[in-house]
Amino acid sequence: MTDNVSSRAIAALRNLFIGDALAMPVHWFYSVHDIDRAFPEGINTFEAPPDFHPSSIMSMHSTSGGGRKRAGSQQLELVGGVILKGKQSYWNRPNVHYHQGMSPGDNTLNAHCALTLMHTLAEPDQHYDSDAFLQAYIQLMTAEIPAHPDTYAESYHRGFFANLEKGLPPKQCGAVTHDTPSIGGLITIAPLVISERLKGTSLADTRKLCRQHLALTHPDRFLADVCDAYVELIDGLLFRDSDDLVEESLLKATRSLSKRDLTKLVESQYTEREVVGRVLSTACYITDAWPAVLYLACKYHKTPLKALQINAEIGGDNVHRGAVLGVLLGLINGEADESLFARLTEHASINRAIEQLVL
Repeated sequence: MTDNVSSRAIAALRNLFIGDALAMPVHWFYSVHDIDRAFPEGINTFEAPPDFHPSSIMSMHSTSGGGRKRAGSQQLELVGGVILKGKQSYWNRPNVHYHQGMSPGDNTLNAHCALTLMHTLAEPDQHYDSDAFLQAYIQLMTAEIPAHPDTYAESYHRGFFANLEKGLPPKQCGAVTHDTPSIGGLITIAPLVISERLKGTSLADTRKLCRQHLALTHPDRFLADVCDAYVELIDGLLFRDSDDLVEESLLKATRSLSKRDLTKLVESQYTEREVVGRVLSTACYITDAWPAVLYLACKYHKTPLKALQINAEIGGDNVHRGAVLGVLLGLINGEADESLFARLTEHASINRAIEQLVL
């Protein structure tokens, strides 16, 4: 492994957590005016989430499974009883922030899932094991003393544990809801790709492993196709010999928008909030979230911190976009913002996990 490959891998994984934490305070804000009112100086560093969330519909989400609440449902209360212990009270009030009570530099739940996967890959000869991941994932989610600081669990988490409580085997618990094909499904992919490729697994076999891993929680064919593109893009950027084809690689990776159309957006005079907010949705759905990541990476890959700040200030599902975008920016530049990384709440644990994976 060359120094370039090592530095790219380390930066990519550090940036995953930076991009997540940076966007957290305005996660799922769907009006940019609300973002500007809450943070008039912009998102320039880690911040705590405001108590009031103007776009929050957490009180409408089911606490017994994936999706929204259903009238008259008598199902087991997953939130508070099985997962997110001690957090159920936040789900029953309007305008509660999805990450209520988290601190500046805290990472959200999906980033903690990525860290959990990294711990299962820590040994030099330890390849991906779906059973080991599922065991660690279930332990993370169901710990009596919370093992993560988050208040919210996406629909896929709730659907998974609803199926698990019904007695399904863990490998068959992936649930299908309206938002299964979402950008959040890609958060654990980069550590898996980087770990396997550095341990000598072929690209084809790594791609297959990633599809199998994704299906455990996000069984969706189109999302799996995007996952293939993400795996190939990570690999190409990680092992590239030159920087000449970085933008070309990003533009070729799109699956829901043509290369020509994405090029037009990158070269247009539209502001980022016009592109991601009007042309492309800021929501979690992968059809728009994936090209939004590529757009920001193409336009600002030479100024990575600015790219992550812009992503945060666009709102919507900026946390999960930010994690994926951060990976790409780290691979392109081979460095992460050391000052921000050091201010992550779990930076020591994250750094150890990265070193075990890469060095």
